[in-house]
Amino acid sequence: MQPADCQVIGTELAIRWSGGAESFITLETLRRFCPCAACMGEQDIFGKTYLPPARPYGPDAFRLQGLEPVGGYAIQPRWADGHRSGLYSWEYLKRVAEAST
Repeated sequence: MQPADCQVIGTELAIRWSGGAESFITLETLRRFCPCAACMGEQDIFGKTYLPPARPYGPDAFRLQGLEPVGGYAIQPRWADGHRSGLYSWEYLKRVAEAST
């Protein structure tokens, strides 16, 4: 599953997949589903998930400053509040898009 095009349009991330399908994810949803350990927690070897402390989102949390490609499998958003540790695989983005429709 590879995108043919991926770009920000207004307040959404628009992805056109190589098969012709399109996905749209609001930037707020993209940030709230950040898969990094600081946002979603970490699992130990026994499968227990340790959640991070809840943090309020400031006004810059949902403003995207850029998208960096990571290999051929993911993108790394750079948010205006300085957060940039989330790696979003194409498969993960497809699942987030399907869940948010």
